[in-house]
Amino acid sequence: MFSKIRACAAAFAVAALLTACKSLSPDGGMGMVALVAGQSLNKDVVRVSSSADAQHAQAKVSRLLQAPLTADAAVQIALLNNPGLQAAYNRLGVAEAITVQMSRPPLPAFSFEYVSDSVELDIERKIIGSILALAVWPSRSKIAGVRFEQAQLQAAEETLRLAAETRRAYTRAVAARQILVTLTATKANADASAELAGQLKETGALNRLDQARHQVFATEMAAQLTAAHQNATATQERLTRLMGLWGTDLGRLLPSSLPPLPRQSRNLASVEQEAMDRRVELAIAKLEVEALARSYGLTRHTRFINVLDAGGISKTQKDKGERRANGGGFDIVFEVPLYDFGRARVREAEQRYFEALNMLAEKAVNARSEAREAYGAYSAARAIVAKYESEVLPLRETISAETELQYNAMQVDAFTLLETTRATAAAKVASIEARRNFWLAYTDLSAVVLGGGSLNNELSTMLAADIGGGTIRSH
Repeated sequence: MFSKIRACAAAFAVAALLTACKSLSPDGGMGMVALVAGQSLNKDVVRVSSSADAQHAQAKVSRLLQAPLTADAAVQIALLNNPGLQAAYNRLGVAEAITVQMSRPPLPAFSFEYVSDSVELDIERKIIGSILALAVWPSRSKIAGVRFEQAQLQAAEETLRLAAETRRAYTRAVAARQILVTLTATKANADASAELAGQLKETGALNRLDQARHQVFATEMAAQLTAAHQNATATQERLTRLMGLWGTDLGRLLPSSLPPLPRQSRNLASVEQEAMDRRVELAIAKLEVEALARSYGLTRHTRFINVLDAGGISKTQKDKGERRANGGGFDIVFEVPLYDFGRARVREAEQRYFEALNMLAEKAVNARSEAREAYGAYSAARAIVAKYESEVLPLRETISAETELQYNAMQVDAFTLLETTRATAAAKVASIEARRNFWLAYTDLSAVVLGGGSLNNELSTMLAADIGGGTIRSH
């Protein structure tokens, strides 16, 4: 009998040795996140878990803030300094800890019972373990491993999402700053024109109607400039939050204009294929299907057994005459499924598995469609920028110059001159907005291909608004 107890104890000892082989990884699961960030973004990531990590990240952020801020620098600062992203990396660490716990074999339970009365003394010792849990442990360990891969990809997706949001915020902040500069120059000209018109009215060289037109144009430009100031401040603050900065004035670091368009345009076929091959969301969904498939198979194999425990017993009895008796045995607990034959659990696992399959199919269809839609927005935005810069702005400058010559020759009135000036200013602002929309579409296209974000519906609205044109807008 004691040999059975020792055999049971030996089995759990072996399990304990296997437990010792499992440990937390040195990088906390950040290897895959770093790989995705390096290959997709060409950026560094770090999980700040010590003062040395914090000092290293802060030193790099400080160096980047010493130079004019580019879009790539803004993204890198956000990846190193954003507290929300660090929280996502902490969740990855939690997922790894859970995975390590789930991958370990079940622990035995020890019981010691000491009963004494006036006649005898009973001492009973038990070691109890779940045979079912030990039998399904390898399968559960594999499922836990798949779940951890999901957690790694989810952290990588969060990294890509923050990178895309930061790049969009940077584009909007620079565009708002450029619009502010353009409207400031237009406002200065409008103020000078209104002042001159007031002087000419005093001398009788200009009638009251024309003087009022100059004045209302200057007033309208003042209102536009106030809105532009607010928009520039709001977009800079949005960028500041994403970069995780504390009270940093980005106005002195941002460039005065958006970069020109890249020379090479992307190809639709390659965009669709990249979305199928590289999108992190699809990889996460595939792992979900794999995990649920394993869980479904495990549920089917254990459908008739919910509880199966075994235990070894060692017992010592001693009476008042000092007579001693030693013995032992074993105990098995088996739950009989009188009312539940596991069908409901199997059906639940089956439906969860098919749900994951359908969700994966839906994500694949959506990903390819979103890639085409994003490419359409990217291509349209590029064409709009080309039209503004190669045709609209040069023609507006020509019209403005010729109208001013005719006004000086008294061939047109002040109203015509002011309308031409207003239209020229609107064209300049629209050109800046068109270039901003292109870089937003460029970012959306990258996000749709790599993951970390979906289509930006606001961009479609902006592109539709650009069809009308003709007015000064500040988004």
